[in-house]
Amino acid sequence: MLEWTDRLLGRYTRLLDMLAGLCLALMVVLVFGNVVARYALNSGITISEELSRWLFVWLTFMGSIVALREHGHLGTDMLVSRLPPASKRACLALAQVAMIFVSWLLLSGSWAQMLINWETEAPVTGASVAIFYASGVLMGASGIAILLRDLLRTLFTPLSEQNLVMVQESEELSALVQRNAGDAPAAAKRP
Repeated sequence: MLEWTDRLLGRYTRLLDMLAGLCLALMVVLVFGNVVARYALNSGITISEELSRWLFVWLTFMGSIVALREHGHLGTDMLVSRLPPASKRACLALAQVAMIFVSWLLLSGSWAQMLINWETEAPVTGASVAIFYASGVLMGASGIAILLRDLLRTLFTPLSEQNLVMVQESEELSALVQRNAGDAPAAAKRP
């Protein structure tokens, strides 16, 4: 069952990754176009600032979902890395339960704000402000799904000791470990 959810979540996060790239491209076009219009034409694109802000919020939440799936958020393992495997598993499960709770708070709060602001119009675009809060609903629901899958894996499948610590101390160290892991099979083949 976990393989099926892995494939589904993989496709979902690839889609979010592409949508985040589209949001970034639109933001660049809107902001650059607005700057050019202000200096060259002495006028601006009225919708640019509001739409860019909304795109940035959506981009941030979609990127957070992708990072959550890939265990790409930074953290510290100073204490957990020194624990025995059973304690590491318990700490990981406890952390995942806490993150599910926080994701639930984000989901329920964003859902409430979405309903409250359903008929409120944004000042420039006239679009419903609920669109802004829907990004939190997406993040909360996606976070719960990803974290539930991770929690089930933690509780019911054997994990290596390395997989029981799901944080990265730094981006540089993570890149170095991944690069060395890619070189490991080639080094193993050498006599």
